[in-house]
Amino acid sequence: MHKLHRMGLMLCATLAATFAQADVYVIVNASNPQLSLTHKEAVDLYMGRTRVFANGDHVLACDLPRDSAVRASFYRALTGMSPAQVNSYWSRLMFTGQTMPPQALPNEAAVVELVKHNPGAMGYVSQEPTDKGLHTVLVLKEER
Repeated sequence: MHKLHRMGLMLCATLAATFAQADVYVIVNASNPQLSLTHKEAVDLYMGRTRVFANGDHVLACDLPRDSAVRASFYRALTGMSPAQVNSYWSRLMFTGQTMPPQALPNEAAVVELVKHNPGAMGYVSQEPTDKGLHTVLVLKEER
């Protein structure tokens, strides 16, 4: 009976984690004057509608690989779109020559390094950054 109880508790914990919120942190370089972003500003920057911060500085938006679970969470929280819908959106824009998608990097560590060393870069990560070279400008929450 004790094993059954323990298995039940583990199942409850797993289900709770499945339905928990996943935070995604939009980050910029600590020297960037952009202190925060609205949800709409982040959508506009990540969906190619603009390439500049509110102060006019150019943005180098960084993305994660297409098969990244963090990328999927990010775009669902940001736009409500599935990864397939986001990929289709960018395919259409690229085909028409309108704009290019954010630069895809291999992993979150690469995003952190690029943003940390480039004042105009912006990216997103799944853990709240503790590095002094980074600043969080928006936290996105997604119901799983």
